[in-house]
Amino acid sequence: MALTCKKGLYNNVIEKLTEMDIPLGNIYLLYGPIDILVKFDELTSIDEFITKWFNPIRNIGADKNSIWKTMTYIVAIEGPKYAESPFAFMFLNVQPRDAEFVQQKLTELPQVISADFVFGPCDFIVPVRAKNQMDLQKTIQTVHNSVSGLEEAYTTVVAMLQI
Repeated sequence: MALTCKKGLYNNVIEKLTEMDIPLGNIYLLYGPIDILVKFDELTSIDEFITKWFNPIRNIGADKNSIWKTMTYIVAIEGPKYAESPFAFMFLNVQPRDAEFVQQKLTELPQVISADFVFGPCDFIVPVRAKNQMDLQKTIQTVHNSVSGLEEAYTTVVAMLQI
């Protein structure tokens, strides 16, 4: 679930998310059009997600309009599980016919931690590893050069959370 917060309120939103018992390792503060990305593991149904997470999250700070936009990504084909904290997330759009091929190619790259094919505003959410900005630039170039079928991509760097 991706959240865009009212300017200056993302720390309040992150604090509320942790109070909901979402593990800190599943909350990512991003630099980009998405402020916060929340990963949910082990969901059993869409109904569980809506009642336990979606409705309560979208109402965080409702009196202050803390969250002004949400985007929900539902994983259609899950990539490898991961516990490693990514340096950045790539959000990719591909030709629909190429989805399985793209996922296979992505997961073969050592810089790619995982690659989830999702229903939502993009086709893939791809956490990547990098040592620094220069290394991230090389990683992005590697993805673009190694994976045919990419139509659109944007990358958001993960910020360190300090709660």
